[in-house]
Amino acid sequence: MSIWSDAGALFSAFASQDSFEIRQALSPNNVYVVGIFYLLFSGLVLAWVYHRVPVIERYFERTVMITCYLAIAMIIFWGVIDRFVFSNQQPWSTTIPPFLFMVMAWFGAAYNIRVRTHLSFSEFRTRMPRIGQFACLWLDFFLWFGFALIFLVTTLRVVALSASNFQIVLGTDDTMQWWFLLGAPVAATLMAARAVENIQDDIKNYRNGQPLIRQAVIGGDV
Repeated sequence: MSIWSDAGALFSAFASQDSFEIRQALSPNNVYVVGIFYLLFSGLVLAWVYHRVPVIERYFERTVMITCYLAIAMIIFWGVIDRFVFSNQQPWSTTIPPFLFMVMAWFGAAYNIRVRTHLSFSEFRTRMPRIGQFACLWLDFFLWFGFALIFLVTTLRVVALSASNFQIVLGTDDTMQWWFLLGAPVAATLMAARAVENIQDDIKNYRNGQPLIRQAVIGGDV
């Protein structure tokens, strides 16, 4: 099948909201091409939002991370009290926290792309000529964008598979796993947006003669 027909089948499947159709539409490898256009478009839109709404730029991913972290801490804290004080245990107290941790990690990865704390090699790159620094920043963009593309397609397939098989979180009656797994393709979209935002800033700095490489600090701000 052609790319256009695969793309049409994918859009039709998402419009139908049928997990079985979505699962089938995500099978062809042409989905990666569709994913490129989706990530480019969504990345440009989100980068525009980030540049014009500083609150979202600074706090969106961190809010999700902190919320998940606090939820995990509260579930574990109450689980300990429930087990050793009341001799009881909620069956979902050991199954939901891992899903929350994954969501926290995925959104944290997107935020740390922005602050460039993922293997930035800034000490080495600052010794390179300016054109070499710029080339490394473009390499970062392509690597992170490519990672986001692979992450998007593969996790969408996992989400569709989970939804079509009606997988329920262990220890619950009606909490679906795909509700949590859907955070992965959302995080992939944010990763691509952060990569686009970074390269836009790098191009601007290169044209204006501003420093290209800055020391990355874990836990630092944008």
